Amino acid sequence: MEHNEIKRVNKFVSDYATELLASGATAARIEKNVERIADSFGASVEITILPNHIIITTTDRETEHAYSSVAKIRHHAISFYRNTELSQLSWQINEGVLGFDEARERYEKIISTGENNPWLVMLLVGFANASFCRLFGGDPWAMLVVLIATWIGYCVKIKLLQHHWDTRMVFIISAFCATVVGSSCYVYHLGNTPELAVGTSVLFLVPGIPFINSISDLIYGHNICFLSRLIQASVLTICLSIGLCLGLMVMNINV
Repeated sequence: MEHNEIKRVNKFVSDYATELLASGATAARIEKNVERIADSFGASVEITILPNHIIITTTDRETEHAYSSVAKIRHHAISFYRNTELSQLSWQINEGVLGFDEARERYEKIISTGENNPWLVMLLVGFANASFCRLFGGDPWAMLVVLIATWIGYCVKIKLLQHHWDTRMVFIISAFCATVVGSSCYVYHLGNTPELAVGTSVLFLVPGIPFINSISDLIYGHNICFLSRLIQASVLTICLSIGLCLGLMVMNINV
């Protein structure tokens, strides 16, 4: 494999790995998928995943010519669609369905595909939160308030992220807004489970995927990724709690 060819493979797997990480994949999946792609092109890879960068060294198995690169992770919203499509792409390459140029074209098509409609997601998240409220024993009034609180809090989150606000501040403000609306059961004496309306109104902000991925990274020995994701998820949870407490203070509610 010539220098330019090994360089092209390295560039492709670097872009692939950073996009897969940003889409919410675990470090173990990234490692396996990248190795699968490189093996299909007659190369081996060594990959190091850091909080904001991925270091990849690609080596031609025949000539032992190596090329290394450091790729910056382009953080964006977690996307199960991209996660799934990129994983399927690695298998298509491995099975010989796609050559290098076709794989690159398919990759560009996947990452250029628009994200899920945020307003549809907001609608579904609202019903999911209301269902959690019912699951924990909430009455119909509490479910209705949680539904509205989630919609408002999620709408605030979307708008602030569109204006490129800091994610931590977005979590605080969104949790605050959802808590204020969720306190309606206390203020207007609606139903018999006002505490559940307040408690479940902010569940849509819980960073569950980073927490789950951090445990997966710990199990597979990716300790740097484990600590990075655990700290990130913990900080967001603290921000959520700050917004919740501020909302309760403003509404003068002692749960």
